[in-house]
Amino acid sequence: MNSYDLIVIGSGPGGYVAAIRAAQLGMKTAVVEKAEIGGICLNWGCIPTKALLKSAQVFNYIKHAGDYGVMLESEARPDLKKMVERSRAVADGMSKGVQFLFKKNKIDLISGYGRMMDNQTISVTDKDGKENKFTAKNIILATGARSRELPALKQDGKKVIGYREAMTLQNQPKSMIVVGSGAIGSEFAHFYHSIGTKVTLVEFMPALVPLEDEEVSKQLERSFKKAGMEVMTSSSVESVDTKGKICDVTIKTPKGMETRQSDVVLSAVGITPNLEDIGLEKLGIATEKGRIQVDEFYATNVRGVYAIGDIVAGPALAHVASAEAITCVEKIAGKNPEPVDYRNIPGCTYTTPEIASVGYSEKAAKEAGYEIKVGKFPYTASGKASAGGNKDGFVKLIFDARYGELLGAHLIGDHVTELIAELVMARKLETTGHEIIKAVHPHPTMSEAIMEAAAAAYGEVIHI
Repeated sequence: MNSYDLIVIGSGPGGYVAAIRAAQLGMKTAVVEKAEIGGICLNWGCIPTKALLKSAQVFNYIKHAGDYGVMLESEARPDLKKMVERSRAVADGMSKGVQFLFKKNKIDLISGYGRMMDNQTISVTDKDGKENKFTAKNIILATGARSRELPALKQDGKKVIGYREAMTLQNQPKSMIVVGSGAIGSEFAHFYHSIGTKVTLVEFMPALVPLEDEEVSKQLERSFKKAGMEVMTSSSVESVDTKGKICDVTIKTPKGMETRQSDVVLSAVGITPNLEDIGLEKLGIATEKGRIQVDEFYATNVRGVYAIGDIVAGPALAHVASAEAITCVEKIAGKNPEPVDYRNIPGCTYTTPEIASVGYSEKAAKEAGYEIKVGKFPYTASGKASAGGNKDGFVKLIFDARYGELLGAHLIGDHVTELIAELVMARKLETTGHEIIKAVHPHPTMSEAIMEAAAAAYGEVIHI
């Protein structure tokens, strides 16, 4: 049997980052992967969806070219097949990049399905059914998650689909009902609506993107409705009849039962961790609420076995898995890493307008007992937003009134997924509101709105 210092099961943004950091620290490392290198995020999530959304953005720019003084000889049309091909090519390129990093760092890639036999032995079954065993001083589980299924929304891969099928449809549906308005649901709703599909977005909670600040949720709903999308909140899909050529969807709304018809129903109601058949029960590894229990450095209750990413408690985000990976590996290597601060994790949604946030919402800050100052700057007052042609959105900052600490930041508008890093860093460095105000921001930029929002909180705003 081949022996290693560390074996990682799963090569997503948690697994491959753990392997690379371990190799940098001198560990003999291997990664077990049953599918594509890079995991869901790189192959079926973060990266290819952003490629599709870029195609939709280009199409929308062309449709509105006249607004910018650019006249076209003929009308633009979307080609979903070509968009999907580009998206897959982007994902494939990124996957090859991770394979290069494995070779560069002398990491062994073991292809097949991995399961633990004990706390130092992994059995890997390859595509031909052949089984091989490997030993390691340490094992990190990074098996990720898959699309969650509801009883009323059983996915058949054709009429009722998940994110994988939504990412690779060869023919553009005329109509689509998207169930769930988290990041996945909202992004696909925006994408398909942007290229001409009639989209209905159904959300069980009273507001879209329900984990966001209430004002952000309301702004996204206004923007979606203004663009012509049907939005149904406080609503749930009760049944889907797929017997005919199109789906008959029964939706429970505050007004009663309603029926909608669509070519396709996209279920985007969350994810389920991949915990089955990896050896948890055999080793007696503790779980709670469908997640593996770990300490602050991701050790399970079984010596030498660790878990990171979507299979442990915390936000199911690629950058969280990567941060957990580095912290976990550095602890294994005998370093003294700082635990991940889950109070300072940014979240991003790549709709139009984009959404980005970190820290407390206004409601959560009040519930936590803080006396707060709130500053808000609308993009209607931004010169850069006006020049860019999209003034939907704002920056909202929440400060502790006593000490000036930045408690939370909530942004909606163009490019805010790039701007949020400034505010994550500000919170990390315990920057005060007045320090943000006095940090000169360049003009004209979307980032000026951060300075202006801070100034608004203290009654010093200039441009509103």
